[in-house]
Amino acid sequence: MICRRVRDVKRFLVMDVLEKAQAMERAGEPVIHLEVGEPDFAAPRAVLQAAVDALQRGETHYTHSLGLWQLREALCAYYAKTYGVSDLEPDQILVTSGSSPAFLVALSTLMDHGEEVILSNPHYACYPSFVSFLNGVPKLVPVEEEDGFQLRAEAVRRAIGPRTRAMLINSPSNPTGTLMDKEHLEALADLGLWVLSDEIYHGLVYEGRAHSILEFTRKAIVFNGFSKLFAMTGLRLGYLVVPKDLVRSMQALMQNFFISANSVSQRAGLAALTVPEVQDDVSRMVRIYDERRRFMIQRLRAMGFGIAVEPTGAFYVFANAKKFSSNSLALAFEILEKAHVGVTPGVDFGSRGEGYLRFSYANSLENIAEAMDRLERFLAQRNP
Repeated sequence: MICRRVRDVKRFLVMDVLEKAQAMERAGEPVIHLEVGEPDFAAPRAVLQAAVDALQRGETHYTHSLGLWQLREALCAYYAKTYGVSDLEPDQILVTSGSSPAFLVALSTLMDHGEEVILSNPHYACYPSFVSFLNGVPKLVPVEEEDGFQLRAEAVRRAIGPRTRAMLINSPSNPTGTLMDKEHLEALADLGLWVLSDEIYHGLVYEGRAHSILEFTRKAIVFNGFSKLFAMTGLRLGYLVVPKDLVRSMQALMQNFFISANSVSQRAGLAALTVPEVQDDVSRMVRIYDERRRFMIQRLRAMGFGIAVEPTGAFYVFANAKKFSSNSLALAFEILEKAHVGVTPGVDFGSRGEGYLRFSYANSLENIAEAMDRLERFLAQRNP
């Protein structure tokens, strides 16, 4: 018999779309992927070389449970340089095998049975599953398209109850691409709740500047990693930044459940932070993403999709498709089957995402242009 907490984990719908698309490709049908949230670039050359060098040196053993000391030192320096957060110590950094295990470690430490974590609606699809799996309660706060899907302090304050433990924020956001400004983050920090801040898309910002929650409060846990900015998804390298008094408890979980993150990936991550030419590679990727972003927004608007506030971070456009269908899952599969373009149904991101589609521009401009052409033809035939 499968236990309840596993039975209650909802399917990740974007993976259903992807797996259907892959089956179509195996049958010889050409699909353009705009559904997956994964950089299409290879990791920078210096990052790859650092991994090769580590293998050749035989660095295939356990590291410290918190991660390589040199990597944690480099992360402290990175937060000081990028955000002006200059008082972090290496022992406040916990290196993990991607950011998803980091959520399980942090929530297990902070949240007791039945306690609430406030999430925006829409939200990254897996957040409620993380909370519910650990017997917590996701408490959803609606955000509005016309407001750029900003999580407002006033709405969070109204949602706070006696069992509310924390809020979870994500800026730049998946699925909306929204970048929260300094004033909103500061107002959220002033509420006094624990703030769990997912900063995995930091660096992928095209207008404005991303602020870390650590600029405004230390009653916070930061989630970040190397997957998105450095195109290192398969190397599975993330990290937590936590207050000193939580480290030992989280470290005990790390030791019991994970032992340590991948040693070779940690050397690659160190190179990502310390080899100067890596920043040139990252800057090039950001310029290309921005070009794709502008192109995709223009084409989607011309087709009739609603984009009230342009996304300025990550690599997603969360487009209002209610003009075409109120069932985003059915529409996503119809687009896949008839136009051979993979897109993500908005309902994957919560009830307030219904009627939207998420388009990823982590694909070449040539492929995006072809996908937009296919989508335009599909819509013209569907709604003559």
